[in-house]
Amino acid sequence: MKIVLASSFVPFINGGARFIVEWLEEKLLEHGHEVERFYLPFIETPHDLLDQIAAFRLMDLTQAGDRLIAFRPPAYVLRHPNKVLWFIHHIRSYYDLWGQPHAPLPTPQNAAIRQALTHLDTQAIGEARQVFTNSKVVSQRLRTFNGLASQPLYPPIYQPERFRCDGYGDEIFVVCRIEPHKRQILLIQAMAHVRTPVRLRLCGRCSSPAFAQVIEDQIAASGVADRVIFEDRWISEDEKADLLAGALAVAYLPHDEDSYGYPSLEAAHAQKCVITTQDSGGVLELVEDGHNGLVAAPEPAALAEAMDRLYRDRHLAEQMGKANLRRLAELNIDWNHVVDALTA
Repeated sequence: MKIVLASSFVPFINGGARFIVEWLEEKLLEHGHEVERFYLPFIETPHDLLDQIAAFRLMDLTQAGDRLIAFRPPAYVLRHPNKVLWFIHHIRSYYDLWGQPHAPLPTPQNAAIRQALTHLDTQAIGEARQVFTNSKVVSQRLRTFNGLASQPLYPPIYQPERFRCDGYGDEIFVVCRIEPHKRQILLIQAMAHVRTPVRLRLCGRCSSPAFAQVIEDQIAASGVADRVIFEDRWISEDEKADLLAGALAVAYLPHDEDSYGYPSLEAAHAQKCVITTQDSGGVLELVEDGHNGLVAAPEPAALAEAMDRLYRDRHLAEQMGKANLRRLAELNIDWNHVVDALTA
């Protein structure tokens, strides 16, 4: 089958939204399909949001290949007679984040944009012959905001065999983009409450130099500079695997995340349990409290208690880490399953 993979991207930003496309391309090729990857830039700015979406809609891909698989918004507005979506999120500032601090002000003009966007999305997504999502959370949002049914299809990670477990040391490992909604600051604050010699390692690129300084200032203000390692840089896949191998556990506590997040999957393949929070959204579809991780209240003291518990009980950390690897099979997180679903 000739398949076009279509998505949008933010220039100079790399992460999960690109990985899901690139990794699927390789797996489709391995299964004998012909693949073209198609990206267009898209930045969520209110004054030209609908114009950018119109540009996508005007692209004529109706004769391009046997199937179009679309991902990040607004790629799903592209027209094709055999369109399938692996829908990873809405333009959230106009949906579930509407009215919150980082969303556009709910002025009459922005409310009109939101109404037009919802109508357009409902029509364009409804054109697809099949709609998959990356989590139950996103499927529920599609039903709530657009009245559309969908099926969760959990994305695996690329080359999981590179991860290994070399034991359970004294570091809680965090690797992801360092941004306010990923809440690394909450973990730094938690380190001021721990009672054991547990350590915290934060790795990943900061969203801005200014926020990197915020992180540095928080480490200093919390008095934990001797126990927190902060590396504001891109971590290679090999280095990530090495750091994960000897970690005690992984922490991943975004606020209301769309899916379980690649850090949670990487932890599972390295047989590490995950510390997360009660309000971390899709992460809770993978992590079950006391089974393959610890789910704490989003408060420094509660997170500190979870860290101390794992430091004091390495056997528990090991048991839950192994359970985290088994959890992947329980949820059928596997590339063969993904390719079969998207090409059926």
